[in-house]
Amino acid sequence: MADDQAARKEELNSQLKEYISEWRKQREKEEEELQKLKEKQAKRKEIRAEQEKKLNQQKKEEEEKVRKEEAEKKAKEAEEKKKRLEEAEAKRQQMLDAQKAGKGGKVSGEVSDARKELSKTKEQLEEEKKMALSIRIKPLDLEQMDSDELKSKVEDLFKIIIQLETDKYDYEQRKVTQDYELQELKERQKAQLRQKALKKGLDPDAFCGKYPPPIRMYSKYERRTDTRSYEDRKKLYEGGWEVIRSEALDSFWKEKHDEWTKRPSRRLPKWFGERPGKKKGDPETPEGEEDAPGEAPAAAEEYDDEEEDEEDYEEEEE
Repeated sequence: MADDQAARKEELNSQLKEYISEWRKQREKEEEELQKLKEKQAKRKEIRAEQEKKLNQQKKEEEEKVRKEEAEKKAKEAEEKKKRLEEAEAKRQQMLDAQKAGKGGKVSGEVSDARKELSKTKEQLEEEKKMALSIRIKPLDLEQMDSDELKSKVEDLFKIIIQLETDKYDYEQRKVTQDYELQELKERQKAQLRQKALKKGLDPDAFCGKYPPPIRMYSKYERRTDTRSYEDRKKLYEGGWEVIRSEALDSFWKEKHDEWTKRPSRRLPKWFGERPGKKKGDPETPEGEEDAPGEAPAAAEEYDDEEEDEEDYEEEEE
């Protein structure tokens, strides 16, 4: 028995050693595969980093290229604008010289220039103002001038300022007169439009509004415009159902009034019960016969008394 147990233990130990060796081999294989995967992942990260660097570099180059193009475009536009302003300044100087010499006249295209100026934004106007001032205002070389040259330069600048102030005053007065003339022309136009509207039978201020008045059609089937005056159109809506109703009420009242006037002055109501004033033992009155001579006045008096009581009661209620 002891030998069998020892053999059994040896077999178990040998099997366990085999299992452990197999597990170690499997573990080594898994570690090798894991190491290979880690190396592959590290290589992929390096490749991706290089690719991102390249993409970032390419983006930077493209952005710099776009910036350079925009800067060149702006510089070109500024140069062209400066040239245009220089040409405009030269033309203005020529025009001023011609006006001073007495040869000046109306310049063509003033209206279109004014429209262009009005369509510009504040930023554009400020930029053009700065460029124009940089062209017009030229720097002074004060270091190279002596006292006499400085005095003459100051006198010239003073004369220029006086001339500009006089031009400014003239333009302001011209604007005032133009505003007055425009107002007068608008009033004349309004008066003419009022006369035109009155001739056509419309409201006086029909043509003075922002939009023209709607065309009033006489008949939508014949497509004729309505030339009737306001009074004629107003008469169309006079009367109508109110007149018909008042006429019907008048005729109904006349019929009832005629019926009332035609009724007898005194009429006793037909008695369906016991005859008033009848005593015990009196014979009954046959139908169709008149009342007894002594009973009719009594019944009539009773009826009159009842009518008077009803009238008094109605007056009290009122």
